[in-house]
Amino acid sequence: MDMQYQLKAGSYYLYDMRDAPSAVTGERRFKLKTDTVAIAFDAHTGEVHQHGSPVRIQSWANHTRRRLRAAGAQAVANDLVVVSGPLPVDELNKCLWITGYCRRMFKRLATLPHGKLQRTPDAARRAA
Repeated sequence: MDMQYQLKAGSYYLYDMRDAPSAVTGERRFKLKTDTVAIAFDAHTGEVHQHGSPVRIQSWANHTRRRLRAAGAQAVANDLVVVSGPLPVDELNKCLWITGYCRRMFKRLATLPHGKLQRTPDAARRAA
């Protein structure tokens, strides 16, 4: 639970929760800010390999697949999956915190809501 994504003003912010909040603002420094997020994982085990901005993750995955295939590990290269887009923050954080969760999320990907259209807690209370 050291790394955590939060959605603020339509952007994903990645925080390291081990960092102490600022004495002045009370907020932690973010490690990454991106409009969409990508996560690379093993389709067989669900193990997360990389996460962050889609361009960097796609580049890493392409390079890794190329190296694996050159080494004769075709099956391992084919198991490397990259999912990107506006993913729900709670699903994204579960992928980081729970070993193998990405495999379960991948199976439900088509039914997941758009990550940036989540209702705020205030709207949820008003609707109830």
